[in-house]
Amino acid sequence: MDYSKLKESWEKEEKKAFEGWDFSYLENRWEAEALPWDYKEILSKYLNLNYKLLDMGTGGGEFLLSLKHPYNNTSVTEMWEPNVKLCKKKLEPLGIEVKQAFNDSELPFKDESFHMIINRQASFDIKEVKRILKPNGIFITQQVGGKNNEVLSKVLIKNFKPLFSENTLENNLKKFKENSFEILYAKEFFPHLRFKDIGALVYFAKIIEWEFPSFSVDSCFDELCKLQEELNVKGYIDSLEHRFIIVCRKQK
Repeated sequence: MDYSKLKESWEKEEKKAFEGWDFSYLENRWEAEALPWDYKEILSKYLNLNYKLLDMGTGGGEFLLSLKHPYNNTSVTEMWEPNVKLCKKKLEPLGIEVKQAFNDSELPFKDESFHMIINRQASFDIKEVKRILKPNGIFITQQVGGKNNEVLSKVLIKNFKPLFSENTLENNLKKFKENSFEILYAKEFFPHLRFKDIGALVYFAKIIEWEFPSFSVDSCFDELCKLQEELNVKGYIDSLEHRFIIVCRKQK
């Protein structure tokens, strides 16, 4: 196998531009195992049209709009400036309140403002969530766990040390209980993520820099070649992701 040509193609993937949080470029080049729960379906079990709803870290608001919650009862936070501008342009004219968050520990809302807060893969401060939730308010979060792609990271990156190893379901449940939340539902899962070509893995690893620190085709070339040999035999490179979901209620 001509690894010099492969290296050239991998380096092209490494330099490929990435915008927003859109991985459509990898369509048909990777395969993700479905989660055993449906985030949207779980939300619908608890959401009431009369509820004041906050979507933390809404991104561009696409998922939020799919919930079809009354706009006048809906607020969002977002930290990333480009997304804040997008939300102000797209959501504010509908009557949705848009607030930029600069610090998880200081959200721009009064005490007990919301009946329900939702959070999909955004950071949060439990004490601040508790402060802005009404008594008996619901908080639902789906998170990327600290063991996400850890096995693959260790294969690619020498002396890899995970940054968020304590971010597990068990540790989060402990914190919620310490802050007087009643746990209504909780589940953790490690879905398979399979790459069908090494170029797709290179593109991914370059973007997810906190899981693949200092990654480059040049510095990880030997490891990539070994993975190419594995792919030639198996037809894919396997990784394990880490997800968990928590549904909880603030106790009075």
